[in-house]
Amino acid sequence: MSINHYENFPVASILLPRSLRQPVSHIYRFARTADDFADEGQASAEERLAALARYSEALQKIESDELEDWLDHLPPDSEDLRKLFFNLNRTIKQHQLGIVHLHDLLSAFSQDVVQTRYPDYDSLLDYCRRSANPVGRLMLELYRANSSENIQQADQICTALQLINFWQDVAIDLAKNRIYLPQESLRNFDVTETSLVLKQLSPQWKKLMRFEIERTRAMMHSGQSLALRLPGRVGFELRLVIQGGLRILEKIEQVEYDVFQRRPQIGKFDWLLMLKRTILM
Repeated sequence: MSINHYENFPVASILLPRSLRQPVSHIYRFARTADDFADEGQASAEERLAALARYSEALQKIESDELEDWLDHLPPDSEDLRKLFFNLNRTIKQHQLGIVHLHDLLSAFSQDVVQTRYPDYDSLLDYCRRSANPVGRLMLELYRANSSENIQQADQICTALQLINFWQDVAIDLAKNRIYLPQESLRNFDVTETSLVLKQLSPQWKKLMRFEIERTRAMMHSGQSLALRLPGRVGFELRLVIQGGLRILEKIEQVEYDVFQRRPQIGKFDWLLMLKRTILM
């Protein structure tokens, strides 16, 4: 298990109500393919941004009820794109989903193409607001549970999951010339980018990671009561996701913050531990 807001999308989960499995899969496909434009393959930055702009144009056509005409004018080899947005349009209208959440996702993916450093924690949280929080907000809208309190706590959980993914993937992101650790934090703990490249497990590095993990854990705890309020299988699945995120933080601590040599992941024993903790919540 990897703590990632798309990998945590309950696309095929038996805990997801049957009536929501198809809508969730349509949203997931939009998010997953758009994210791949920003991250995968050998495309240039211009090509990546152009692909994301095409998705943004499709969303605008959904908003103006012009999608059908837009789809009719796509090139003959665009069947996958045509099917994706036909299904997404139906899901948005059937469940009255806020299309702004999808625009926010595209904004974050486009930012990933052009921005590789974050000056401070607030700028990183702003990225998470658009890259992770829309997932939770869309799920709450599907569950008809999008009260202001639920939204606030879902944001805390989703942002925490995104941050956990960053701390888990420091080495992977570094290979892509991306550093999500705030530059302000690097300076405060006297950690240089050169030391990251050299994979130095210095006392300063360990203090930095301890600091980031502690505030991420606190953020997750601040939102976790949402999982106790949501009913039935939906609440149980969210509790399991929360425990997965917290377990990854523990595993980073167990390897003494050496995320350079080994990427902490969930194994068989961890699943049993997470299940126990989920039930005890």
